[in-house]
Amino acid sequence: MPVIHADQAPVFDAAGGTVITGLAAPSRGANDVSVWRVRFAPGEPSPVHALTREETFVVLSGRLTVRFDDRSETGTAGDALIVPAGPTFCLVAEDGPAEALCVLPVGGQAIVDGARFTPPWAE
Repeated sequence: MPVIHADQAPVFDAAGGTVITGLAAPSRGANDVSVWRVRFAPGEPSPVHALTREETFVVLSGRLTVRFDDRSETGTAGDALIVPAGPTFCLVAEDGPAEALCVLPVGGQAIVDGARFTPPWAE
């Protein structure tokens, strides 16, 4: 059973001051799910993208909003935001910093401008 210690987990600087810490992933011994911790800078939306598999964000602190084309959903600490496969969306911490734990099934990919890829923190 692998143990991923937080101080040894890979850290990725993403767009807009977002910091992602890779926890569980196939490259770190997971077979079924990838899990990462995301720290969102206030007011800096993630890139607009879609997913090939459902993704879940468990809000650890702050307020995190998922913006779809036709609506927005906001969660606060303790809430789970479940993003379905298919629709385009972005994430933003609108009122201040936010932090979330993200879970994506292994094999799930992001789609940006028609290109599919596995995020490096999920590999």
